[in-house]
Amino acid sequence: MIEDEPDILEVVAYRLEREGFEVSASRDGEEGLARIRREHPDLVILDLMLPGVDGTEICRLVKRDPSTRDIPIIMVTAKTDESDVVLGLGLGADDYVPKPFSPRELVARVQAVLRRAPMREAESAKKRVSRGPLVIDAERHEVLLDGDRIPFTATELRLLHVLAARPGRVYTRDELLSLAVGEDVVVGERNIDVHVRSIRQKLGGRRELIETVRGVGYRFHDPRE
Repeated sequence: MIEDEPDILEVVAYRLEREGFEVSASRDGEEGLARIRREHPDLVILDLMLPGVDGTEICRLVKRDPSTRDIPIIMVTAKTDESDVVLGLGLGADDYVPKPFSPRELVARVQAVLRRAPMREAESAKKRVSRGPLVIDAERHEVLLDGDRIPFTATELRLLHVLAARPGRVYTRDELLSLAVGEDVVVGERNIDVHVRSIRQKLGGRRELIETVRGVGYRFHDPRE
């Protein structure tokens, strides 16, 4: 959450934490943008009127960066002119909440946007992803590593694509089951480990691209870290 008014920040963070969310808070745009790039949050609550880098510029930069553009953004602001709403949504924001607002309403909006996020991520699996020496083309069912074609099973390719589409974003095994394997397939969570082990073997000297986050799941290595 990026919000320069401490009272609003405190109240909303408290309500979100009561609902089980982990909240990372910033009071100025520059720090908030750095945290988005470093932490890859599941969602950003963004005030438009901020010191330093304003909310519209943060939204523009986040949505322009391939590694962060899929992060949902809810804009919160006292600016209620229609042109401001159109601008925010046109930059890629997922929702817009005018001040003053009920913290309960904002929490409900957060929950609603997060419910839509897995569908957007699954849709992104149709696209081509390029990460340095690695290229994954789901439509052509093709993986290129340093220019060489590497054979992958359908499940391995989907897993690799989901991870590579958002480098630095940590996925639990359950999320990977839903996004890459499919909710209608009876597969245990630990089977994900077997698939990841096979992917790493095929990546050979680039196996470090897939990182294990102990007690959570996996992520694709962000070269900026």
